[in-house]
Amino acid sequence: MNDYGFLSVLPPVIAIILALKTKQVYVALVFGIWFSWLIMNQWNILDGTLATIEGMVNVFQSEGNTRTIMFSALVGALLLFIQYSRGVEGFVNHLNKIILYFEKKQTGYSRVIVQLLAMLTGIVLFVETSISSLTVGTLYRPVFDKLKISREKLAYIADSSSSPTSILIPFNAWGAFIMGLLLTQNVEKPFSVLMSSIIFNFYPLIAMLILFTVIVSKKDIGPMAKAEKRVLTTGKLMDEGSKPMISDVITSYPPKEGVPAKAYNMVIPLITMVAMMPINLAYTGWDKVEQASSFWDHVSQAIGNGSGSSSVLYAVITSIFVAMILYRVQGIMKLKEMVELILKGISELMPLALLMLLAFAIGDACNHLGTGQFVANWSKDWLSPQFLPAVVFVISAFIAFSTGTSWGTFAIMLAISIPMANIHGVNLTLVIAATLGGGIFGDHCSPISDTTIISSMASATDHIDHVRTQLPYSLIGGLITVILYIILGFAMI
Repeated sequence: MNDYGFLSVLPPVIAIILALKTKQVYVALVFGIWFSWLIMNQWNILDGTLATIEGMVNVFQSEGNTRTIMFSALVGALLLFIQYSRGVEGFVNHLNKIILYFEKKQTGYSRVIVQLLAMLTGIVLFVETSISSLTVGTLYRPVFDKLKISREKLAYIADSSSSPTSILIPFNAWGAFIMGLLLTQNVEKPFSVLMSSIIFNFYPLIAMLILFTVIVSKKDIGPMAKAEKRVLTTGKLMDEGSKPMISDVITSYPPKEGVPAKAYNMVIPLITMVAMMPINLAYTGWDKVEQASSFWDHVSQAIGNGSGSSSVLYAVITSIFVAMILYRVQGIMKLKEMVELILKGISELMPLALLMLLAFAIGDACNHLGTGQFVANWSKDWLSPQFLPAVVFVISAFIAFSTGTSWGTFAIMLAISIPMANIHGVNLTLVIAATLGGGIFGDHCSPISDTTIISSMASATDHIDHVRTQLPYSLIGGLITVILYIILGFAMI
């Protein structure tokens, strides 16, 4: 691999700045990808442009990327299904009863309760971040709109209750992936080490604490305060010029007339999707288990070795099939209607699938440039042991912010931070926690992160508006985390 030095950092940084300044995420990502390949082709415009096209095509060489893009498209079909069946309407009716109950207790208290319910839903669905963000946004958007709670707040809740929970409760594909990385670094008992690191993984804990505090205190800051004021005073769900991540067809697709609004028409497909996730993890990892002491030990190891991207894709497909059977039995839809809705849903989510494609493409380009490796290597010579956890956190955050992937950051940084912890004699679990937390922090702040994109999409809000409104809370959590790591660095080393 060629050493592009500081040039390797420019494409993702430029793409992020363009996205924040212009709000044209697609243009910003394409430019970042093109600039990456332009560097790698010695500034030859023709070769760089052709390489850019091939780079986007090559995204599909990764089975995991392809599955994730397919999942993003098929989600549209599921959203239309539950909307058309009046399942969302039935669920909202139940929430309205809860709202009415708490309104009788204390005026305005229902807004807090609904936001806490949305946060709790995100926590319960720790099994997969995409499913968590998707479910929270889809379920609570109609209620948030009715109560005049901004969609930016909904996206913030969906985003900040998904990734942090998945890293803190690692009985999912996240935990399996991280344990695999620990094994490659010759870490004995990776599960025990990972569990021991949770107590030092401050950013996810602080991020959720900030979210809870914001909800309960009813106090917002920065762009989020403006968004909340806008909705309360004008009723406008988004700023002028802003566009939702999904079209109005998905957001407000007309339910079928003459069909009773039943919550189970939404709940059953969604529960199916969530329940199938661990089942699929066990299935895809079953043959990878070499030795097990019992059946349940085999299941546990299989889940740890399962494919996260396969499990998510299989889960949403199964959920669609269950919905088709459920609605056909009730006479809500015929086969022709189902096929039309599936095609309509997929077509409406094509912009999201394209955005995911571009996000993966710029991530691949950054890998070829060696962006993460350059940033990590740059820090080796000047690190002091006392500052190692804090610096590892910051570097991991920068890599995740620049590349839009926390998993890619884990793969890069754990291979560097663990040997550094051993060399400097720093507590291993502390450094691992700083690496993982930094990846989550950078991912939260990045407009090219897939979890950030899905949160915007599910909440039907403008993507850049979501990034801007969430950023102050993330930065506060990140700053507190850095201070804690500095204190622990001097206390424990």
